[in-house]
Amino acid sequence: MTHFSKPHARALRRGRFSEPGRPYLLTLVTQERQRIFEDLYCARVVVRALRHCHQRGKVTSLCHVLMPDHLHWLVVLGQQETLATLVRSVKTYTGRLVNIQRDSPGTPVWQAGYHDHAVRAEEDIRAVARYVVANPLRADLVSDIGAYPHWDAIWLEDPAYGPPDIGI
Repeated sequence: MTHFSKPHARALRRGRFSEPGRPYLLTLVTQERQRIFEDLYCARVVVRALRHCHQRGKVTSLCHVLMPDHLHWLVVLGQQETLATLVRSVKTYTGRLVNIQRDSPGTPVWQAGYHDHAVRAEEDIRAVARYVVANPLRADLVSDIGAYPHWDAIWLEDPAYGPPDIGI
């Protein structure tokens, strides 16, 4: 069954709007929830792709956490990028490199589609970021977020975003 034949797939896309300058929480899930990113190389491919998008100005990447079978990425959308083109480019690039590593050309890495949440002005962006970064703790992958290798937050590196207040 393709994502077009799933009962509510079109309805989920209807009304999706990409607003430059707005923060979005994006969630991408691996095909059949495979734990692909337990492989260090595969995980670092995704992390490098996220950083590249930030460095190229496609988004301001506020934070991300790459779990074994999904990605949460809190971004501020750039002026020239839409959610659909951003996600498509990340999935295409990372899927190709992950498949080279796994010697599985053409095998889907990511599920079709993605979830997005437009962060409203009244929401505390740091609270959203703390929630994102705490995923490995809630999943009992680690007992200290510092021990989890596949996350980052802009507050750790950029003083313009204030002190690194991402403690849980």
